[in-house]
Amino acid sequence: MPGDPPVQFQSAVSRKAAPLALFLVSMSLIVAVWYWLASPVLLDHALIDPARKLDCVSYAPFRSGQTPWNSDIVIKPEQIAEDLDQLAQVSHCIRTYSVENGLDKVPQLASKVGLKVILGIWLGRDRAKNAALADTAVALAREYKGTVSSVIVGSEVLLRGEMTVNDLREIIRSVRTRIDTPITYADSWDYWLRYKEMAADVDFVTIHMLPFWEDEPIRAEDAAVHVIDIYHKVAAVFPGKDILIGEAGWPSKGRMREVSLPSRINQGLFISGLLDRAHREKIRVNVFEAYDEPWKRQWEGTVGAHWGLFDGVTRQLKHAPGSAVSNYPFWKLQLGAGLAFGTAIFMVALLTPWRRPSPTGLMPWLAVSACATAGGILLGLAAEKAGYENYGVAGLFNQGLLLTAAVTLPLLCANALMAGRPLPTFREMVGPREGWPSSLPALLLGFVLVATTLVTVEIALGLVFDPRSRDFPFASLTMAAVPVCALALLCPRKPDIAATAEAVFAGLLVAAALFLVFNEGVHNWQSLWTAAAFLLLGAALWPPRSVAVLSAVVSLPQPAPQAGAAGGLIAATSKAECDK
Repeated sequence: MPGDPPVQFQSAVSRKAAPLALFLVSMSLIVAVWYWLASPVLLDHALIDPARKLDCVSYAPFRSGQTPWNSDIVIKPEQIAEDLDQLAQVSHCIRTYSVENGLDKVPQLASKVGLKVILGIWLGRDRAKNAALADTAVALAREYKGTVSSVIVGSEVLLRGEMTVNDLREIIRSVRTRIDTPITYADSWDYWLRYKEMAADVDFVTIHMLPFWEDEPIRAEDAAVHVIDIYHKVAAVFPGKDILIGEAGWPSKGRMREVSLPSRINQGLFISGLLDRAHREKIRVNVFEAYDEPWKRQWEGTVGAHWGLFDGVTRQLKHAPGSAVSNYPFWKLQLGAGLAFGTAIFMVALLTPWRRPSPTGLMPWLAVSACATAGGILLGLAAEKAGYENYGVAGLFNQGLLLTAAVTLPLLCANALMAGRPLPTFREMVGPREGWPSSLPALLLGFVLVATTLVTVEIALGLVFDPRSRDFPFASLTMAAVPVCALALLCPRKPDIAATAEAVFAGLLVAAALFLVFNEGVHNWQSLWTAAAFLLLGAALWPPRSVAVLSAVVSLPQPAPQAGAAGGLIAATSKAECDK
């Protein structure tokens, strides 16, 4: 007919224009989201003001590979001196927690740079060791009277349950009788209210307030007001006693706890707001802490290692004076990587149809666009999180494997979407070699899918059985789950009665997702996001709904040709849906 050629031409133009339009939309979204994520915030009050130094800041010298749990490690005086020289530029005082591991040199080194020292004695279950450490602290307090401004006899030893109140009071009295330097004990504010009798043995009360770790976590925006309110509450209980806020801080990285979100911006907002209020009310505050401490990851996870004002590796300030704070200081590099990755996904999809006999519809291109957009936005975030959320060899392996899957699955699934090829089954991949997919992309997709499922299930079980310190790798999980779910939706697999493994893994992921929502609450968006990624991957793995129908049909006493016809009809329907 005369009108056919123009219609065919318009259809061809439309098929070419749609991918281009989707590509431009995808790239625009990647740019817009990263521009929003990296938007800096100018603090109302400078966190570090050269004209007004901090009252005091907690200091521990341990860097990568160093830990106070190894008593044989002795930090070199040169390393401590380097830190103290830097801290003297921003603070009048430092607080230490022990006199072990070379920390007995701190008073001498601090005196050279004009720093006062609140000297800490780390108490525990070993009475003999406690006595020896107390003797060392007493000798230092006597020798460096002008430098050691006070001595903290024990830190949170009651909270940890390592000493009784009577034993603690006994050692405090022992120290007090030997020095005229003011002494105190430091613990969480609620433990001071629980053991009020402790105030009789100290010159001032030292309370710890870390809103992030409260039983009821606080938003960073409200945390400074919360700390000041608690200070007044404790002060009312101990009239006539000076109160020192011995620990107050906020983490810059790590997992959320309900509404408490670790970030560079939130750290700056909390500490700057607290210091401003404390200055106006003349409240003494010791900021927790000077440097990030990598060794704490073993006990508190990622969040425990990132409370410092200074980066633990570079020893650089996280919040430069007068500068706006961004959660993503390297966002331009992350944006560039995301744009390149999104482009690569579109290129794989564009090149694949050359081998496909039938024209590609709009739905596969929409799926490719979703994969490219999600991958382009999340790649930089996933890579950054993988860099600091791994711990030990096992953690490094898991994070590396998950990040690799997050990068390869969008590319492999884009190829499969355009080629009309469904996800390989687990039975194909773990069965005899002759049953493996014939094409290399399909074979790679199968292996990566199995590996991704295993590591995701391991993460899910960890969040169920050890949730306190586990991170939420939502970025990498989403990058992997979106393309797999899109491929499962548009290119359904043939019904497989023996798809037991997929069903079991899908069930575990769904159960873990429900547990996360229940355990972490509806305010923790990191947890909700991770749960959604579990559900997406679980839905993709779940055997097609027609499995149950096929099982019932096969079990009926009917002629074989009819059963074959039913199976053929289902397979043909799946192929037709994939080719749409």
